[in-house]
Amino acid sequence: MIDRDNILILLPYLTLLFIGLVMVTSSSIYVSEDIYGTPFHFASRQIIFFIIGIFATIIALSIPSNLFLTLDWVILMGSLLLLIALFFPGVGTEVNGSLRWIRIGPINIQPSEVSKLALVIYISGYCVRRLSDINTSLGFFRPLVVLALFGLLIMSQPDLGSTLVIGALVIAVLFFAGISFLQFSLLILLMAILAAVAIYLEPYRYIRFISFTEPFENFYGPGWQLSNALLGIGRGEWFGLGLGNSLQKNLYLPEPHTDFIFAVIVEEFGLVGGLMVIFLFALLILGIIKTSIKALELGKLFQGLLAFGAGTLIAIQVVFNIGVNLGILPTKGLTLPFISYGGTSLILFMFLMGLVLRINFENKIIK
Repeated sequence: MIDRDNILILLPYLTLLFIGLVMVTSSSIYVSEDIYGTPFHFASRQIIFFIIGIFATIIALSIPSNLFLTLDWVILMGSLLLLIALFFPGVGTEVNGSLRWIRIGPINIQPSEVSKLALVIYISGYCVRRLSDINTSLGFFRPLVVLALFGLLIMSQPDLGSTLVIGALVIAVLFFAGISFLQFSLLILLMAILAAVAIYLEPYRYIRFISFTEPFENFYGPGWQLSNALLGIGRGEWFGLGLGNSLQKNLYLPEPHTDFIFAVIVEEFGLVGGLMVIFLFALLILGIIKTSIKALELGKLFQGLLAFGAGTLIAIQVVFNIGVNLGILPTKGLTLPFISYGGTSLILFMFLMGLVLRINFENKIIK
């Protein structure tokens, strides 16, 4: 099972997981000490999430991929019910004004993260079943109704970042499955218009959007996060200050172990370290796309679309997260896959990688 194609995926994947464990530990020490009185609260929890993620990967590897095609509607409805459950009194947990988590004992589940996995599986299955009429008005419209429903529920949390991610994900898979360039262009235009309206109608989003262009002019206001991220990146120069030596993570940079962990990586390991992380992601995505193309060549449409969707989801989140850290995109609460702190995100991305490895395995034994 371990061959050259798997190594192209496993090597960057395992390296990114290792970097994640190290950097969550490094970036969260001061925040953890400040909130919980112990420096390794977040690090210890991330190790637990990692162990659960290993089991999730093994489970995904053990299940024939065609079973997900059979159960795609069940998975989609389960994800939808989780999103709806958020709004029931006593079920959803509000943090910083956002209703995004369901607390089950010591574990917080983020339904919007589950919905990303569910939509990858569902839209891949839909394209297989409706391939012949995907370019017709009805065939094109149906998945957009599902996307709109999920988008409205996630926007109600509110969470514009995740809404944009699932929108871009569904559009990309539909385009890869064969919708026309005109349909693709119209969807991109529609998503851009809706995003602009959502930003304009909410004052805090509008202020955040405007402030990211000149963060240092609003240093002690909306530009605080990005300004401190850019200061950290600048301090890192070529080779960084060394592991554990970041200054900005010392209660200056908000969320240094989640949304802005890339800034801490660059501050501690420099431009070289940041480029190495980007290279590892590029290598991983290349390996996943290669798996997708191989599956399509073998006539396995569902597996090819599912692998493509997995690679696209990882790529979108990497672009969004790193773009925010570099000041290229407005601040959004999106994790860096495999690296940022977060149980639901880490476990589901590891499960998704298990699916990719399973498809890669089936490409070699099922002709």
